[in-house]
Amino acid sequence: MAIEAQNSVVGIEYEVKEAGTTEVVDSNKGGQPLEFIMGKGQIIPGLENALVGMNEGESADINVNATDAYGEVNPEAMQTLPRDQFEGVDLVEGMTLYGQGEDGQTVQVTVKSFDDNEVQVDFNHPLAGKDLMFSVTVLSNREATPEEITTGVVGGIAEGESCGTGCGCH
Repeated sequence: MAIEAQNSVVGIEYEVKEAGTTEVVDSNKGGQPLEFIMGKGQIIPGLENALVGMNEGESADINVNATDAYGEVNPEAMQTLPRDQFEGVDLVEGMTLYGQGEDGQTVQVTVKSFDDNEVQVDFNHPLAGKDLMFSVTVLSNREATPEEITTGVVGGIAEGESCGTGCGCH
């Protein structure tokens, strides 16, 4: 069964490099497969589109342009903040910090530069503006269950069931 653009649950093994380089920027080789539901926007669009039509056991090298990956670098996503907002943090140029955004979500920033008074941070994704090369193997492909389609969660817990951990989820 070939991967469909909507409602296929796909598991992949991948390794990703910035196109034209040999440095691996992310990989799950030797670990758990990355599982997601096609058509739910759970992975970058360029990779999702390239997987359509592939079959279980198939491998491919997929080049994803920056615009179909993490987007172009947005110059407006650079900010200068007061140094005192980073009290207790041993700042290093290039380091990644996590904070809380205005609407409560986790925000990732990269420290670009700093001095005694100010810190220049970049809210762009670290791979923004970069073309990526994925080496992918499709490990699994099946039709999503109605619950998975509704919740967007692979292998979700059905209403009234417990995960068995005593955590109170159901």
